[in-house]
Amino acid sequence: MKKRQPISILVVDDEHAHRFMLRSMFGEWGWEVEEAGDGALAVAAVRERPFDAILMDVRMARMDGMEALRRIHAFNPAIPVVIMTAYSSVDSAVEAIKNGAHDYLTKPLDFTRLRLTMDRALEHRQIVEKKRGAEEGQKEPLSPTGIIGRSQPIVDLLEMISFVAPTEATVLITGESGTGKELIAAALHHNSGRQGKPFVTVNCAALVENLLESELFGHEKGAFTGAERRREGKFVQADGGTLFLDEIGEMSPAMQVKLLRALQEHEVQRVGGSEDIEVDVRVLAATNRVLEEEVRKGSFRDDLYYRLNVVSIHVPPLRERRADIPLLTEYFLQKFAEKNRRKVTGVTPRCMDILIHYPWPGNVRELENVMERGVILLRGDYLDEENLPLSIKKWVTEKGEQFGSPTGGVLPSSLEEAEKMVILRTLDEAGGNKSEAARRLGITRKTLLSKLNKYLGE
Repeated sequence: MKKRQPISILVVDDEHAHRFMLRSMFGEWGWEVEEAGDGALAVAAVRERPFDAILMDVRMARMDGMEALRRIHAFNPAIPVVIMTAYSSVDSAVEAIKNGAHDYLTKPLDFTRLRLTMDRALEHRQIVEKKRGAEEGQKEPLSPTGIIGRSQPIVDLLEMISFVAPTEATVLITGESGTGKELIAAALHHNSGRQGKPFVTVNCAALVENLLESELFGHEKGAFTGAERRREGKFVQADGGTLFLDEIGEMSPAMQVKLLRALQEHEVQRVGGSEDIEVDVRVLAATNRVLEEEVRKGSFRDDLYYRLNVVSIHVPPLRERRADIPLLTEYFLQKFAEKNRRKVTGVTPRCMDILIHYPWPGNVRELENVMERGVILLRGDYLDEENLPLSIKKWVTEKGEQFGSPTGGVLPSSLEEAEKMVILRTLDEAGGNKSEAARRLGITRKTLLSKLNKYLGE
């Protein structure tokens, strides 16, 4: 299957160290970066290849950002351009907005705001492309029904959904608890030919065997104690649509036999009845177990496994899609701020760094719970480390300051701080050799000495 192209960003700035830092940061987020040292090079780059967004400084020697913005906008107005400017030049940023810039950021950059601004710019690009596609009579793009993320694992996942959804194939959705397997099932249904029909969900782990049988197939009046009237089961309720069987690995062997018959014969019998009821249902199933192992152990029928596993879709754990954590965090913050009538501006850089590097054993569900708790207990405008639960604070204490980010651990609060951290780390990796460190940074030794004097007083 052909993979979608990764997000491509053009960074335009005449200071190499700034470009270096932004490239490192965007690379951490899974984006591809091309650099341009002035406006003229940026205009040339845009004419040569497409970009999803552009981050451009205003003040540059050869061609400034304003002139480059006008030329880029004239060539391709669909590319969102985010302008960087100093606090003293906010007027020029306002002018840039009037000339077609998507948004602006003031220096020194706040990296939480940078991420959110770039995400919004990319969202804008998607909206423009969607509108253009509709105007050209193209097929409506995939509606992922709540699947949030732009990391490569999520891009691959959405690609698989778009390929499988229009078919009638039975799908087995695998993944750890809390990864959002029901969202995947909903996406498969809502992007299929059955989208106007019922989408019915059953949690197989929540009911004992006799109740699960009644839930799936229905029962006749008097079939068992408490059965005071006939009841239709989920298979009949989902007729013409989709039935999602969550936690299928928890189903008993006896129920597995009855489910297999329903899948093979496309008909069910109510508990206590003898009438065969024909049903037209697409079945999707999910589990956090490794069913191949359950088959080998004899606790799951191999014929049912092969019937369910016509197509398999694996949902990645959150720790394998860390680039999506800022997006998910912003989504949950807004969701719970509105629900609880709270004002939340965002997340501090330090807190975001912790969220990105924490292993998330409970996956997206755990992150959602952490954000809801944080919003409820928040006293200020920003969610910070103090608002995190004890389990995450304990992990931070155990790990210390180093989380493995390209800047040595803690997310910097400004570009100058980030530059300092990158320079010191590179110098340390070069064994203190300033010439070698300058070579690795792509700057002259004189420039490196100047920056060391600025930051360390050397």
